[in-house]
Amino acid sequence: MTYFDPAATASTVPTTAMQPIIIAENVEKWYNNGFHVLKGVSLTVNPGEVVVVMGPSGSGKSTFIRTFNALEPYQKGRIEIDGIELTHKMKNVEAVRREVGMVFQQFNLFPHLTVLENVTLAPMDVRGWKKERARQVGAELLERVGILEQANKYPGQLSGGQQQRVAIARALAMQPKVMLFDEPTSALDPEMVREVLDVMRSLAQSGMTMVCVTHEVGFAREVADRIVFMAEGMLIEDTTPDAFFNNPSSDRTRKFLSQILH
Repeated sequence: MTYFDPAATASTVPTTAMQPIIIAENVEKWYNNGFHVLKGVSLTVNPGEVVVVMGPSGSGKSTFIRTFNALEPYQKGRIEIDGIELTHKMKNVEAVRREVGMVFQQFNLFPHLTVLENVTLAPMDVRGWKKERARQVGAELLERVGILEQANKYPGQLSGGQQQRVAIARALAMQPKVMLFDEPTSALDPEMVREVLDVMRSLAQSGMTMVCVTHEVGFAREVADRIVFMAEGMLIEDTTPDAFFNNPSSDRTRKFLSQILH
């Protein structure tokens, strides 16, 4: 019996007929030192879309996507995830976090647990799955990300690329409707980047809704439905990859591209 359907969150209904799964309206955030990190940022993401967020360091892009699962609080505006408004109510926060998976720059795996135990822990604790079901789903996901043979090893025995693939499998084990990626390849050696991007490409092809903060230009060109460009806490452009790379509308975007494209 197969418990996990890779396309379970993908829909056969055209996204134009759907409500956005992510709605962010005029989101504002200040840090405690008074720094205004998000300045009225708005974004909608439809089910099945892949949105890549790009911008210089300090532009607020990581902070912005971390507001989608309340890892970063915001002071003004409105965020709704799959019909649930993300307020200060813990009930809402917990409901959103059950539907939103996240992969970080660092792998954040439990070093004392095996790879399979890392993947199965949250479904058993949060969703109440029995061990047999969690282990079968975990094994299917590890096979999907190409490291089933590492299931009984510990994170410290794996390469960085392998650990990041475990982190992706762990996030998918909760069967989220949205996956957030916060520069998932930035901590990897160059030769390990491709294996992680290949997994992300596969996810995108399966219909997973994804919001990815990344500087990987090739991935953005190939996989993104839209590219969002942020600078100085503001959303400057929201357009197609072709328009972004070949015909950007702002001087700030052109300057950024001149620095990252060779």
